Amino acid sequence: MVELLGDLFSIEPDFMVDPARQEVGLKGLLEDPLRALVLVARAPGAEQAVGMVTLQVLVSTAEGGQVGLVEDLVIHPEWRGQGLGAALLAELQHQARLRGLTRLQLLADQENTPALEFYGRQGWDRTRMICLRLKEDRDAKAL
Repeated sequence: MVELLGDLFSIEPDFMVDPARQEVGLKGLLEDPLRALVLVARAPGAEQAVGMVTLQVLVSTAEGGQVGLVEDLVIHPEWRGQGLGAALLAELQHQARLRGLTRLQLLADQENTPALEFYGRQGWDRTRMICLRLKEDRDAKAL
């Protein structure tokens, strides 16, 4: 899964490929099943992950309850176009409904046209919101 995240972050200029950090992040998600979900698509007959998606549960004051932040939907380039991304996203939505989440949201790079078109085909709508971010001071390892 760390390799898949490397594929994803290599095309997103806002993020940096750092396998050690990605591994720590994945472990954090996997160790918190009440607030996170990781779904993986595997190659038939193999242990290799060829796709993945993650979900983090948040509390929304606008919704008055729990919502989900979808992150890290990525399919290995050799496996794209075969419906794996749509299947992962559909299962994620199913799991979100079972958890009682009232909204899902995600961020996508505004220049990643294939991803934006994919999400549109899956029924996702663009909003008027934009993402702002405060990055950590890498030397201090904190904000």
